Amino acid sequence: MLSRFFLLAIFLWISFGLKGQDLQKTLQTQFITASAGDVIQIPEGHFLFDRSLSLDEKKDITIKGAGKDKTFLSFKGQLEGAEGLLITNSSHITIEGITVQDAKGDGIKAMKVDGITFRDVRTEWTRKKPHKDNGAYGLYPVSCSNVLIEDCEAIGASDAGIYVGQSENIIVRRSRAYHNVAGIEIENSTMADVYECEATGNTGGILVFDLPDLPKKKGGNVRVFNNVVKENNYKNFAQKGNTVAKIPPGTGIMILATSHVEVFDNQVINNRTASVSILSYYMTEEKINDESYYPYPTAIHIHDNTLERKKVSPTWKSKIGFLLWLKFKRNVPNILYDGILDEELQAENGNPSGDHGICIRNNTGQTFANIDAEGNFKNISRDLAPFDCEHNSLSAPSLSSNE
Repeated sequence: MLSRFFLLAIFLWISFGLKGQDLQKTLQTQFITASAGDVIQIPEGHFLFDRSLSLDEKKDITIKGAGKDKTFLSFKGQLEGAEGLLITNSSHITIEGITVQDAKGDGIKAMKVDGITFRDVRTEWTRKKPHKDNGAYGLYPVSCSNVLIEDCEAIGASDAGIYVGQSENIIVRRSRAYHNVAGIEIENSTMADVYECEATGNTGGILVFDLPDLPKKKGGNVRVFNNVVKENNYKNFAQKGNTVAKIPPGTGIMILATSHVEVFDNQVINNRTASVSILSYYMTEEKINDESYYPYPTAIHIHDNTLERKKVSPTWKSKIGFLLWLKFKRNVPNILYDGILDEELQAENGNPSGDHGICIRNNTGQTFANIDAEGNFKNISRDLAPFDCEHNSLSAPSLSSNE
């Protein structure tokens, strides 16, 4: 009986593989020959591919499957290429209704695309547990403009499930990130909205970062609102040396070294280490060689969120987590600020001066600590009064044609 099942499994694997090889050739040919206005249809089924599919220098193309629960493109055992799908140097491209599985590197990468839409798309790695050898990014638009990610899902990425980097005019909405190191990350990007998403079971839920040594130097005007950021307590399985390898398990929303960020109307629930953290790049303990990089968070507005955290110990598997346990035991405040200030913006009350200030107001479950990292954590303050202020609401991104 077992041998029959084994033979059936081999037959099905070969059958799917052969179908996948045929479809792979057909799709790559269509990607090469496509003209403006074409819709490239991918049928329902599970197809095994052994190399990346790439689309370059195209305009007004739709790649459409039967739905992310019906069309599966598996790159397990991939022999060539790093990505599952790679879209480059194009404009007005839509990808919808597919699941990309087990890419050697990134699930779907878009680079230098003006107008990229991901709709009803899933990326996932199907090992029983998340693993450091999983690809780094699930949905990965970088150096793009007019980015729309909606009704999507990302599972198991060893860096970020949904990542938008060095881009402008961005909407990420109604999407779910699960069991990634970083659930949703906006990095060195401007004019971005993240809303009505769920980030759960990741190491860190939603991250807004500016990092050094990148072509686009400074992000900003990022709004994070109406999201559920819940129980992001999973172990950090990132490759050593990656910035996200330093994220403590139990991180809800983290703002790192960026400016003009508004976080509001979110439910941030039971993230064991830090519900919301506002940090300078110095907290990474990495040397800064980029002379044009600005490492401080400024003009941050945290308001009208619901913040809940069980009385549990923060993670001991990071320096900051262990420090928080030493200072607060099981009662870590819901909002943490590292207190590292730009000397040119120094104010006596510990808040950056003027319009650069960090404002925290009207949050349910609002508890706070300035952990005085610059002073070696010796003068931790729970006084929220210097931060009881508000900024004008940030403006929404305006997508040119794909919203």
